[in-house]
Order: sequence, then structure tokens, then C-alpha cells
Amino acid sequence: MTMVRQASAAATAARTAAQPMLDVERVRTDFPLLMQHRDGKPLVYLDNAATTQKPQVVVDSVKQYYEGYNANIHRGVYKLSQQATDAYEAARVKLQRFVNAAQPHEIIFLRGVTEAVNLVAHSFGRTSLVAGDEVVISAMEHHSNIVPWQIVCEATRARLRIVPMTDEGELELDEFEGLISAKTKLVALVHVSNSLGTINPVKEMVAIAHGHNVPVLVDGAQATPHMAVDVQDLDCDFYALSGHKMFGPTGIGILYGKAELLNAMPPYQGGGEMIRSVCFDKTTYAPLPAKFEAGTPNIAGAIGLGAAVDYLNGMSWDAIHAHEDDLLRYATESLETIPGLHVLGTAKEKASVVSFVLDGVHAHDIGTIVDKEGVAIRTGHHCTQPVMERLGVPATARASFAFYNTREEVDALVRAVHRVHEVFS
Repeated sequence: MTMVRQASAAATAARTAAQPMLDVERVRTDFPLLMQHRDGKPLVYLDNAATTQKPQVVVDSVKQYYEGYNANIHRGVYKLSQQATDAYEAARVKLQRFVNAAQPHEIIFLRGVTEAVNLVAHSFGRTSLVAGDEVVISAMEHHSNIVPWQIVCEATRARLRIVPMTDEGELELDEFEGLISAKTKLVALVHVSNSLGTINPVKEMVAIAHGHNVPVLVDGAQATPHMAVDVQDLDCDFYALSGHKMFGPTGIGILYGKAELLNAMPPYQGGGEMIRSVCFDKTTYAPLPAKFEAGTPNIAGAIGLGAAVDYLNGMSWDAIHAHEDDLLRYATESLETIPGLHVLGTAKEKASVVSFVLDGVHAHDIGTIVDKEGVAIRTGHHCTQPVMERLGVPATARASFAFYNTREEVDALVRAVHRVHEVFS
């Protein structure tokens, strides 16, 4: 047994040595909020699945826009407006390249994944669904990928079908394939679960759906902070992301859509900028992407999101993955030493999210006590109430890590949760 343990340790060391290293202490200096102290304790921010912190370059890009070239876009012939327009459209190209879309006009700027799903649900769903049709989603979806489909299905008398998940928090692929039929008009799936961290096999699921000529929308809110995403490789028809989940500003995100689908869809909202011409008898609409970007957009947010993409492009995804995977394993193993603590979501493929419950203690009490120890985590149902129901709990405590977190911060979390155990023992 000793020789086996030594061989295992040697193999682990060899894998670690082969991985690119992330200089976490240097990276942390890029994020001003991480330098804070609360109640005399260093802030330990472990709620990255809710929103990530922003590097100084993102903060500066927004500030520079407002101080240096604040003007409306696409409408002015004066130089200030042209400068703002150029920066906004440059951000679109950055996002196109970030997700490897084929063309810039396949990138639609919106407020985030919630608005992106609503756009697809109301523009694609309401015009293509009829009574008896079906939309397939999974049991681990965020509410923003459930409620819009419920609304549209109720309006069109279509039916919502649910891909079940296992006790470990993995989708049942055999069941998924069995749900796809001639009635299925769309599949909408989360790439990475926000409450469990499960990384779903979306490429395989897209291929299954396409085998039945069914388009697929992927919610990528939790994927893009942790991994490179290639929409052409996934071959998904729609992909949505939120800027604030990937170190950019709040209130900005994108919907990627294949041009042929977007061109066939009617506008989601009406107003300025999305038109070619307007008269009282008839309005004709502008081409992509303007058709789906009515009104003055979040110009500063788009520019800031472009800066976040630049920042991420300056890092190694391999190094990020290796570091976050180490944090995930270390946190899971350390938390499981606490009496009465149970980790929920043990999928083989996971992003750096650990959800847990503590016997006899409500999740909100866990969050309150660890906050007094300087540790910020999320507690509640995480906008995934069906997941909580499936696992038989009202809520969980959730620690979610980014590449700027450290093992020392995991230790602080574990000490804080031990404190919770002591209070309720």
C-alpha cells in the first residue's frame, strides 16, 4: 500500500509539474477590491458564480469612456461620436473572436444571459412554436432559462420537457436522447451549473439534437470565466454570456446566434437604431446586429467587456484550469472534514463551485456567521429551485472560486465553517 501511495503521489507531482503555473499573487494586484479588509480581516471573496471582481483595466476603460469620449454611437458624424462608435464596434469584434463566431454581426449586445434567453424565447419561440410542440431544457437550469420558456409555452400551448439529473448532479444523456422527437423545436441547456458546478457535455448534446434537426441554445454564463469557448466547434445555434460573470461590467452581455437563424427571426424590441426606414404605413428593419439592438445600448459596458476579453486573452486557460481545479479539490476535501457537512454536486466534470449543507443549520445562518469571519459566500437556492427540490434541500451554502483565489482563502473558509459548527453544536 505504501508503494501504491508513493506511486500515486509521484504521478500527481508529475502532472502538477507539467501544468503551466499561475502567478496568483501578481494577478490579485490587478483587482483593487480584493485588497479590502472587513472588520479587521482580509476580505475573502468566494461568490464568483454570482459576480466576479473587475481588474483595474476594466474599471479604467469605463472611466476613460465617460471622461474622454462619451457620446452616442452610430448617429453622429462628429469625431467624438465616431470614436465611441469605433470603440463599441471594436468590442463586438473582440467578443466575436473570444467565442470564435464566424462573423461580427452574429454578436448581439444585450444586458446579459437573461435578456438573451428572453430574446430567443420571444423572437424565435413565439414565431415557431405551436400547440403540441416541445421545448427541452434540463433539470439544472437557472431560472432565467426556465421562466421565459414557461411563458412562451403557455402562450403557444407548447410543452416543456425536462432532462433529469442524477444524485451526483449529472444529466442523464440516455433520457435526453429519448426526449428528442419530431415535436421538439428547441433545446436550451446550461453549459456549467451555477449551483453545482457541473460541466455538461454540451457538444455531445448539440450533436444529438442536430441529429433530429433541432436547434440548441446554450447558457454560457458560468462557462466563460473558466474555459475557452468555441461556438463553431460546439456547433450550437445560440450561445449567451454575461459580462459580469467574466470580470466585466454588469448590465452587459451577448447573444451569439447563427446568422441564418437571426436573419429569419423578427425583432425582439422596437425603437431607434433597429430600423432601416419608418413611416406610418410600414417600417423596415436594419440588418444584423442592429435589428436586435433597439435604443441606446450600454456603450460603456460593451467597451468594458471588451477590456475584460483583452485581460482574459492575456492569460493561459490551461493555467487557469489547473489552478481552479486545485482549489476545487482542496476545498472539497477540506470541507468534508467538518462533522455533519455534506457536499452536493459531485459530477466527474466540474468547474470551481462547491455547494454544501451542514446538519441542523440553515444555509443563511452559515452565510451570516462566515461573513463575520470576513468570508463572502452565497447562500440560498441560487435561482435554481428545481435543483434544490431534486436534491431534497431548501438551500445550500456555495463557495465559488476564480483564478485570483488562493488555498489560504480556502483555509479561511474552512475555519469559518468550523466556527459555524461550533456555534450550533
